[in-house]
Amino acid sequence: MQFDTPHLIRYGITALVIGLILALRIRRMSKARPLTLERLWIIPTLYALLVASLFVQAQPSLGGWALCAVALAVGAGLGWQRGKLMQLSVDPVTHQLNQKASIGGLLFIVALIAIKFIGQAEGSALHLDVMLLTQAFGAMALGLFSAMRVEMYLRGKRLLARARAAL
Repeated sequence: MQFDTPHLIRYGITALVIGLILALRIRRMSKARPLTLERLWIIPTLYALLVASLFVQAQPSLGGWALCAVALAVGAGLGWQRGKLMQLSVDPVTHQLNQKASIGGLLFIVALIAIKFIGQAEGSALHLDVMLLTQAFGAMALGLFSAMRVEMYLRGKRLLARARAAL
C-alpha cells in the first residue's frame, strides 16, 4: 500500500483547521445573538455576486446550466430546512429578535464543504469538470443561504407581530 504523503498532509491540515473553527463556532452557538431582519439580504446578495462571477469565468453547457438549476433548487430546499433549525425568540420587554444557531445546521454546512473539497481534490482524477462542480456547489450554496434567510425573515416577522399584538 502506497500513501500520497502531500495529499495526506493537506487533508490533515484542512481537517485540523475545520475542526478548530468548528470548535470555536460551537462554543459561540450557545449564546443568543441579536437578529436584524433588515440585514438578512446582505449575505445572499454578496454570495450571488460571487456565484455570478463563477458563471462569468466559464459559461457552462446547457446540461451544466440544468445541473446548476437543480443544485440551486436542492440548496433552496435544504436552506429552508436549515432556517427552521435556527432558534428565533423575541425578548418580551424590548421586542428584540434573537437567534440561536443549531449544531445540526452547522454540521450540515461542514458536511457540504467536505463533499465539495473532496470533489474538487479528486475531480480531475475522476475526469470530472471541476469548474462545473464548483459552479453547481456555488448555486446550491446560494439557494441554501437565500432560502434559509427568507424562512428566518418570515418567521421573525410573525414572531415580532405576535409579540407586539400581545401588548
